[in-house]
Amino acid sequence: MFIRRNKNRSGSVSVQICQKINRSNRVIKTVGIAKTKREEDLLVMLAKTQIEQMKGTLGLELCVESDDLVVENFVNELSVDDFQQVGPEQVLGRIYQHIGYPQDGSYRYFKSLVLYRLVYPGSKLRAVQYFSRHMNLNISVHTIYRFMDELSSELKTHVEDLSFAHTTRIVGGEVTVVYYDMTTLYFEASREDDFRVSGYSKDGKHSHPQILIGLLVTKQGYPVGYQLFEGSTAETKTLVKVLQAFEERFDLQKPVLVADSALLSQKNINKLNEYSYKYILGARLKNESENLKQRILKLKVTQDKPAELPHRNGRLIITYSAKRAKKDKANRQKGLERLEKKVSSGKLTKEHINNRGYNKYLNLQGQTTINIDYQRFEADQVWDGLKGYVTNTELTPKQVSRHYKQLWHIEKAFRISKTDLRIRPVYHRLKNRIEAHICICFTAYMIYKELERLLKTNNISISAQKAIEELKEIKQLTYCLPKSKTVKKTVLKPTPLQQRLLNLQF
Repeated sequence: MFIRRNKNRSGSVSVQICQKINRSNRVIKTVGIAKTKREEDLLVMLAKTQIEQMKGTLGLELCVESDDLVVENFVNELSVDDFQQVGPEQVLGRIYQHIGYPQDGSYRYFKSLVLYRLVYPGSKLRAVQYFSRHMNLNISVHTIYRFMDELSSELKTHVEDLSFAHTTRIVGGEVTVVYYDMTTLYFEASREDDFRVSGYSKDGKHSHPQILIGLLVTKQGYPVGYQLFEGSTAETKTLVKVLQAFEERFDLQKPVLVADSALLSQKNINKLNEYSYKYILGARLKNESENLKQRILKLKVTQDKPAELPHRNGRLIITYSAKRAKKDKANRQKGLERLEKKVSSGKLTKEHINNRGYNKYLNLQGQTTINIDYQRFEADQVWDGLKGYVTNTELTPKQVSRHYKQLWHIEKAFRISKTDLRIRPVYHRLKNRIEAHICICFTAYMIYKELERLLKTNNISISAQKAIEELKEIKQLTYCLPKSKTVKKTVLKPTPLQQRLLNLQF
């Protein structure tokens, strides 16, 4: 028996095992068809092995050589495009489905955009590349834009309904306390319109068109609703609108609102009282009347013993924390050092003498000399460690303080949205695309929070962001068998940590 290489019209090579019978060469077996020189060499080696098997003389050396060549040829033929990222779909995709978010019909690309926002937050152009590379989804960026244009306004309502239903299951009942905050989202565009309007920016982008987003979360940090406002809307005009929309949507009893001192305006409080809302708002103790400030400083407030005083808007709860006192002192010292540098530079003018931040420690001597009022700086140390809350609830001071301390959840929500999910800046111009973008980010954050919870309940001590990074490393190999040309897909063996993530119990 011998091996014959027969060149075909297509340019491929058939590798055959032949035997001379009655002066003619007869094909005993076609081992395979090779399209490349590497495939041809591999098929020749396989043919040699099969001839030895037929003769019953297969040696160990030839067997080892054949196995090595098979593996070497297989590895050398692999390319980067043969590996796809499958970890995010297998874990984050399961969470998406578990919550019940839409993935069929007119929402066919929504899930892909949400997962992309979690894994590689970026432009829609990069999303197209990601879909093609890892999701076997070949669409153009214009298809994505059309999809976002066509998303009905019902999607936001549907997503919020599903999120709220899941949240109530997680927290074990009705949502009775909500946390509210607002932030600005700026646009990389020079022109304004009716929706994107310049205004006060928390991002320091005062010249950029922007919108406002008001967000409600539970004390566990789960988002339950959001509302978008024109960029020039005053922050104080958003609160009651968001609360009313939330209350009416889910047919709830009025929840207790918790918000920071930025919302402590008399107009806001009057509105909350008008609509019979209970609230816990951060207080600015040093902005209270002189009489009330003197009463506060006479109180014997300790770490374990908060105090309260009557207030025009209900009760004023005062607490003390040694940790906060240390932080307040350090912040004042840093502020003083910055002021001293500015004073020594001679760049400060009369306009800098105001009550903004640490400028309150500046004073004017004569007509032009600006100095630091060190006496006032030292006097402020009596406030180090004190924190106040205004409330009209009947909760105890400790309960009020405990609820307010959970406000970090909403601060974290905005921080994650702006960093890990890159909700800003927004490059879209059309209002419906902007709304679709925010809805995608809201859904992504809900999945992020659920991943955090599942990591905790499964005793996996890593952050959600670290888990996502691990999931990105779980790859699938797509390859073609050289003989049968069968296309196969195999998930590469995960690390022990990655396997635990794949096995998350809901």
